[in-house]
Amino acid sequence: MTIEVNGENEMKALGKKLGALLRGGEVLELVGDVGAGKTTLTKGIAEAMGIDEDVQSPSFTISRVYDAPRELYLAHYDFYRLHDAGIMTDELHETIQDPKTVTIIEWAEIVGGVLPADRLTVSITSPGETVRHVTISAGGEKSKKIVEQLV
Repeated sequence: MTIEVNGENEMKALGKKLGALLRGGEVLELVGDVGAGKTTLTKGIAEAMGIDEDVQSPSFTISRVYDAPRELYLAHYDFYRLHDAGIMTDELHETIQDPKTVTIIEWAEIVGGVLPADRLTVSITSPGETVRHVTISAGGEKSKKIVEQLV
């Protein structure tokens, strides 16, 4: 499924729509260049999950965890600056196993071996300055159900 998004507000709105479908235990791999809109999408997901904290890119901290209502959590990872994930691979593996945590990973190539097959892959490309093409693909049954509900 590919969606054309025009500007930050539409990217955030897409994140809200996606976030409203998440119940915990989902893994989202975000793929896109720097500035593509990955963190903006994550802000929308967080808002839909009821998180009222200011969501920021974890580029320098590598990970951030946010508390959501209903005993849910949003774990946001960004491996852009790492050449070797090291012990972060173990932390990510634990987080992915938590049924109460929605896990979002940017620049996931370095931890690809840990990611479950059943995940949403969200690829963002920039054909123009403010236009983005967002392709969402599902890797398993749980993810397919989410994509079907987005349509």
